[in-house]
Amino acid sequence: MNLRKSALAVMVNVACVSAPTYAQTEQSSTNNNKDIEHITINGSQVDLRDSFPGGQVSRGGRAGILGNLDMMDSPFNSTNFTAELIREQQAKSVADVLQNDPVVRVAKGFGNFQELYIMRGFPVYSDDMTYNGLYGILPRQYVAAELLERVEVFRGASAFLNGAAPGGSGLGGSVNIVPKRAGDEPLNRITLGYESQGHLYGAADISRRFGDDNNSTGIRANLVQRRGETNIDNQDRELSVASVGVDHQSDHFRVSLDLGFQDHQVDAPRPTVTPADSIPEPPQSDTNFAQEWTYTNERQFFGAVRGEYDFTDNVTAWAAYGFRTGEEDNIFANPRNAQENGDFSAYRFDNVRNDDIQSGEVGVNIEFKTGAVGHTVITSASVFSLESENAYAFSDFAGFTGNIYSPETATIPDADFFIGGELDNPLVTEKTDLSSFALADMMSFNDGKILVTLGGRAQNIETRTYDYNTGDELSSYDESQFTPVAGVVYKSSEQLSYYANYIEGLLPGEVAPTTSGGEAIENAGEAFEPYRAEQIEVGLKYDAGQYGGSLSIFNTSKQTSIVKNNIFSTDAEQQNQGIELSVFGMPTDSLRILGGFTWLDAEMTKTQDGILDGKTAIGVPDLQANINLEWDVNALPGLTLDARAAYTAEQYASADNNLKVDASNRFDLGARYNLLVGLTDITIRARVDNLFDNDYWASVGGYPGSNYLVLSEPRTFKLSASFSF
Repeated sequence: MNLRKSALAVMVNVACVSAPTYAQTEQSSTNNNKDIEHITINGSQVDLRDSFPGGQVSRGGRAGILGNLDMMDSPFNSTNFTAELIREQQAKSVADVLQNDPVVRVAKGFGNFQELYIMRGFPVYSDDMTYNGLYGILPRQYVAAELLERVEVFRGASAFLNGAAPGGSGLGGSVNIVPKRAGDEPLNRITLGYESQGHLYGAADISRRFGDDNNSTGIRANLVQRRGETNIDNQDRELSVASVGVDHQSDHFRVSLDLGFQDHQVDAPRPTVTPADSIPEPPQSDTNFAQEWTYTNERQFFGAVRGEYDFTDNVTAWAAYGFRTGEEDNIFANPRNAQENGDFSAYRFDNVRNDDIQSGEVGVNIEFKTGAVGHTVITSASVFSLESENAYAFSDFAGFTGNIYSPETATIPDADFFIGGELDNPLVTEKTDLSSFALADMMSFNDGKILVTLGGRAQNIETRTYDYNTGDELSSYDESQFTPVAGVVYKSSEQLSYYANYIEGLLPGEVAPTTSGGEAIENAGEAFEPYRAEQIEVGLKYDAGQYGGSLSIFNTSKQTSIVKNNIFSTDAEQQNQGIELSVFGMPTDSLRILGGFTWLDAEMTKTQDGILDGKTAIGVPDLQANINLEWDVNALPGLTLDARAAYTAEQYASADNNLKVDASNRFDLGARYNLLVGLTDITIRARVDNLFDNDYWASVGGYPGSNYLVLSEPRTFKLSASFSF
């Protein structure tokens, strides 16, 4: 409670010294085939790229230290969702936003309720998202949609661009969150909402700009409250969010400060299900097989400051610092060994976690020419530090029984069988320190028609673990790796751009175990270099002005561990290759489109004795397809209808591919009506997610090697009204 009180006190103090706020506006940044243009996002103070007509996605986004690149100039692929899309779809979290992306499928964390995103067949943990370019700052398990101005989805490996993700994911992509900023016009927006089963919602979004120098200073504040039973039986959710963003701009100096607080609790959260030797049929989607005495609660206070200074017209330096202080406590009882008839066993698992995170970077951009070649040289250094306190307690592993089709509440067992640390006074059990230095040169040839990027990042990963009960150090890992990047863009016209890249992903390596399969490992204790994932990608992008799209082909090979002749090594491999198509924009004056497909082949190679060679990785469908259409009804001005469909092919739930989850479909419908009453702009929104109430296993696993199942969300009705004045 001390964290909550201190966080709210800071929010109130900052809000009191500032006036209210407005919607963030965007200024255009056109490309007239000049030498390469380089813009770095600094707390969203530097202009965001324009949205495509329709306002659902932007024309570009952040590419790590390379800054905010127009999509036609970037040698990488991304989709960048806007606040307008987030608001009109009544999204509650980042996961709701990513339901629009055909490259992404949403899952849950291993044994917890963390939102997790599968991209190009690899997991991206929610605590590996970046907050305006900084790792580890956002709430770890769930990020409320009201904090978001943009959700920028970068596709593919990004170790050079962002550095290694501290949580150990990010091989298939990354997600950057852009915080809200005050726009040019004042904003006072109040939103009230209702969701199935009596879940209530209220939010305030207020902003102002002021100052004698062209409104050089802005402030934007958001307050959110959600409370009540969800559409899943007997599951209650409560969410409290407060955030403040302040920015200041002058001729040569730009700075921003963001502070946020989030308190999120779910009672009887529906858990994942781990199957036995067969896949049970999915229960009805509103069924809750959680125990009534389970819950998850997290309280996070976070902030970031970022500034840049123009020393000359060609030299700009930036610096950023962020922090997060988090507290989590949970009681879980996840069904395991689920049989075809729905029977399962479970045990109680309590845990607490307190995080103290600091993250920062500094960098310099230098622009110059050598003859006819334009250069933008970027140097950057970054650091990340995590100190985590943890404790746990299990009940007897024999546990209790239940059935996912006929759930009943079991008597809560005592969590006194297997204990690590003290739940009310956890010790430090984990420390992680990352540091890196990056250098890149973005070169422009032939009047900007050919763009070449070359660079590399030297990365050091240091981790230490400590005994839960004594605090004594148990293990340490300290290894370094160099990750290069090479990218090229050829713009055959203002509408068509071809690109290719080579880039790597990076994960902490392993320490050889003492035994495997009951046999002693001869090189036990040997620390291996960080795992590398090598990506090659080619593609094209099209910008017709009113609409656009991209097509890419990629191959990513990832190292994995293997034991041969009692020797542990990292010589095994997983190969993910695929094709992605995305389309977006407004092809007609009244129709908006957003969607695409992903075809993916995730093949295991060089496995133990070749047993699993050629098998498909767990939880990776070979086809994902999305389509979202919005139609402005001309016969009734102010009315817009929308429909979204998503298809996910079958997924394997065992490494030998003997267990398989069926393909699934989801359909959503929505409508909104905008009207002006006096000086008040009112938007009324209605939406039905999972219109046909389809029951299906939405995802398999998410943590490498795991095969837990996540049940689909039930049909959900949403109604809200926004008042802007």
